[in-house]
Formats: sequence, C-alpha cells, structure tokens
Amino acid sequence: MRCYGVQGSEEEGLIVEHAPDVLRVATAFVNAYILGTAEGWILVDTGLPGAAPLIRRGVAARFGSSARPLAIVLTHGHFDHAGNADALALEWDVPILAHPLEMPYLIGRSDYPPIDSTMGGAIAVMARTFSRRGRKLAAQVLPLSGDTVPGAPEWRWIHTPGHTHGHVSLFRESDRTLIAGDALITMDMDSWAEQVQRTPEPCNPPAPLTTDWEAARRSVEALALLRPRAVGAGHGLPIAGESVADALHVFARTFTPPAHGRYVIAPAQAGPDGVEWVPPPVYDPFPRQAAGAALVAVGALGLAAAMRRR
Repeated sequence: MRCYGVQGSEEEGLIVEHAPDVLRVATAFVNAYILGTAEGWILVDTGLPGAAPLIRRGVAARFGSSARPLAIVLTHGHFDHAGNADALALEWDVPILAHPLEMPYLIGRSDYPPIDSTMGGAIAVMARTFSRRGRKLAAQVLPLSGDTVPGAPEWRWIHTPGHTHGHVSLFRESDRTLIAGDALITMDMDSWAEQVQRTPEPCNPPAPLTTDWEAARRSVEALALLRPRAVGAGHGLPIAGESVADALHVFARTFTPPAHGRYVIAPAQAGPDGVEWVPPPVYDPFPRQAAGAALVAVGALGLAAAMRRR
C-alpha cells in the first residue's frame, strides 16, 4: 500500500512543512526536523557532518536568522543524525537530549557495534565507508526522562530500539504526527534505483547499522499501533494522509529482516556504558565479488585494446 509523499516546491528546495509546525530540512539523504513555533521550538537530529549551513538556512527561513531552539533532540547518535549536534548546540547555547542508552556514544564512552554489510544492497555497499565511532561532545548532553519532550510539551518521546539500543521516536497525539527517526524509514535504501526515485512508503531501518532485528520489529509494531496520519523519517520523503495508518499496519504485519547478516543471527548487547557483546562476524561475499568484477573489467579492457590493434 503506497502513501502520499510530501515534496517541497521548486522554490522551497529542500525545506518543506508536511504537518502543522513540522518542518523537514534535508541534508543530502538524511532529514532533520524543526518542531514548534517562533514562541518555542526544538531541532530533531542534525544531519550529516558539514550540513550545519542547511540547518541554519531552514531555521532562518522559518523563524529568522537570530532564532535558536530550546533544545536539540537526537533520535540516536549515528554520524548522519548527530553530525552537527555539537556545533549547533554550542553556537546556540542549548542542551542536546537523547535516550540514556544513547549517552555512551555521545560522551566518548563507547563506539557503536561494527557495521554489517554482508546482506548486500545499495545502503550496505555505501555503509562500508560509514563511521561507527562514538563521539565526545563538548556541548551539554542530557538524558531524556519522563515521556514528554522538554521544550515541546505537545510531543512525547517513545523508546524505539532496534536500529540502536537508545533510539527514540517522537509523537504528537493531537494530529497523530510521528517523527520516526530510523525506527522505520520512508524509502527503500536497499535499492539503487530508489536512491534516486525515493518512492514514499514505510520501509525497514537502514540494515547495515541495525543491530537488533527483533527489537526493530517490536518498535515498528508499537509505532503502527499509534495509527499516525503523517510520518517524517530519517531517510525518505515525509508521508501523510489517511492511507498512512493502514500502510504502516501492513508494514508492521509483514516486517521482514534481511535474509542473512551478523545481527539477524543474534542481536548486539549494550547497556549504560555502551556495547557489551556483539555476535561473531559472518561470511562477507563482497570482497570476492568485487575482485571478480575487477577481473572482468580488466579482461574487457584488454579485449577492447586487442580489437583496436587489429
């Protein structure tokens, strides 16, 4: 079941409002969200490293160049979601908020579990260059508590582990708007074609960095029970409309992890101090496939050269 994908106009460029007082700011293939009004707003996630100017442009377009949020909330601390958290938090003099289980990766105590690209697919190939390093942020980092979001009391945060142990999503009950982070995304990142087409539909979290697939399933099921009318995810176009709740229900009922992979066999274990145990590596066919492709390419070039000499 497909959903309606909300796209910005040519004039809006990468900045679009898909629900009241919810502004998506795209930083390459990762989304950040501005939630609230000029009287008080928060920033959810901060995009890829180096994308702070895009965030500032979105804020200026919304509230003016001198505006600053009440807080920065991270759905999780992966490099593509926390890439500008420190720079923006220090510039604005605001705290960074995250789930307690995400804190070890933001205060320099632990790296994330190893990335697993053995399942193949577009994002798996790209993820071979991604960083799993934790970071020691210089800005103030505080754990989320209770269930409401500081600075945005109409929003509640929900622990949605699976992609990371401390992953959270945000939900506004009044109009059933969901900020899903990477608990689920709205494009098929395993497909090379969809990196361009970005067909808007609920999809699995980015597979190479998801370290507990059973927890990921439970999180998707919990979000489906909310029956959201609008979803903004970490990757892909926002989706909105009456079909979203049913589409998410179908997705949760048919949720399917990758056919194989390190964390499909067993989940990583983590606690307050970070990673505690990871399953052993599994066979990775990529090096042999890459070597075979290189040999074919060399052979083709040699044959072409021989044909030209005739």
